[in-house]
Amino acid sequence: MTPLSYPAGFTWGVATAAPQIEGAAFTDGKSPSVWDTFSRQPGKVLNGDNLDTACDHYHRFDQDFALMRKLGIRHYRLSLAWPRILPDGDGAVNQRGVDFYHRLFDAMAKHDITPWVTMYHWDMPQVLEDRGGWRVRGSVDAFARYADTIVRAYGDRVKNWITLNEIFCFTRLGYGTGQKAPGHRESEQVVNQTYHHALLAHGQGVRAVREFGGKGARVGLTDNIIVTAPLDLQPANVAAAKKAFVEENVRVLEPLFTGRYGATYRRITGADAAKTERGDLALISQKTDFLGLNIYTGFFVRAGKGGRPEKVPFPTSYPRSNCDWLYLMPQVLYWGPKLVTDLYGKRPIYITENGAGYDEDAPVNGELHDLHRREYVRNCLTQLREAMKDGVPVKGYFLWSFMDNYEWEDGYQRRFGIVHNDFKTQKRTPKLSARWYAQVIKANALV
Repeated sequence: MTPLSYPAGFTWGVATAAPQIEGAAFTDGKSPSVWDTFSRQPGKVLNGDNLDTACDHYHRFDQDFALMRKLGIRHYRLSLAWPRILPDGDGAVNQRGVDFYHRLFDAMAKHDITPWVTMYHWDMPQVLEDRGGWRVRGSVDAFARYADTIVRAYGDRVKNWITLNEIFCFTRLGYGTGQKAPGHRESEQVVNQTYHHALLAHGQGVRAVREFGGKGARVGLTDNIIVTAPLDLQPANVAAAKKAFVEENVRVLEPLFTGRYGATYRRITGADAAKTERGDLALISQKTDFLGLNIYTGFFVRAGKGGRPEKVPFPTSYPRSNCDWLYLMPQVLYWGPKLVTDLYGKRPIYITENGAGYDEDAPVNGELHDLHRREYVRNCLTQLREAMKDGVPVKGYFLWSFMDNYEWEDGYQRRFGIVHNDFKTQKRTPKLSARWYAQVIKANALV
């Protein structure tokens, strides 16, 4: 069997997020984020776990980068902690926080690792949430100041910027279902308004990079699209999946790429549509350099009566990870990028997250054979390569995650890392998947 190769120059990397790995939650002037507050509310997070220590990356980043480099990882997607940089959200700059990331980027340069920086990965300063959070336009203004601050501070070394991570999760799941921080249950109109304000923040992030990013700076959004895979390749089912894809993702992709809230959005939201102001959609739809996609799972669609999309329910025995939501559908790495490209035009795509979370045992004699993760990732990468062969311009892939970390409301029980972390001793142990991924990177092929 010949290994499935990828184009020369394909970007291979790993990803993490500041609140999930840094720890030092109240160190050197950092203020509480919404997740620091949410994790302390009874019953919100499994086992009552919080972010106080996490992986202690704040104190161990040089060792972590040395391990990355040993595994051949040259590209690393990380996020910066807004409350570490601007503890008041939009007030005075915390120099100790700024200096921390200077040290971190110095260490990455020492180990020859290229940073891909996410401005916002869900950790809004609690002080801003107390003023209304993503419900109010004031948070957009605060984000603009934050974006200006970090691009000016780090733009000499950071050239790959991602404005926001997964709008759906911190709007719909943060203000609609209450599943994630800040844990509210608001009206549908308020939820739609949080989407709109998040998109405005994205626009401010793009503006900041264009103004202060310097030569070679690139910027895009990372979206966790809801992937609607056709049940099979019958034309009617493919058409139904495409229609369902538009409806499921209309709140983000339509304004982002068309500069409007069109008929489908208006039909779905009705009287609950977001309120806009003059200039909003021009800010939101500024040209970006790439689109980041976080893809883990999706659902199957077939054509129902009159060709209307019909979701096909999963049987109880359908394979999934230990995450209730993560049904194992490697074909989403084909259909997600393909549908985005077919519907909204060709632009460079990076898979900024993909992986699988499991409840795992500790390593034995220095080994942890996470074949379940390796097989899912390998099958996903096979489907991704097929999409590329069919003309989808995928330029890179970032595996989630570099190491086991704080998995939001699942606390420390659910593990997505290719490196095992003992949260008591902070010992890192590469898993089978890490050693396999190192070979994939080295060969630029699915070995």
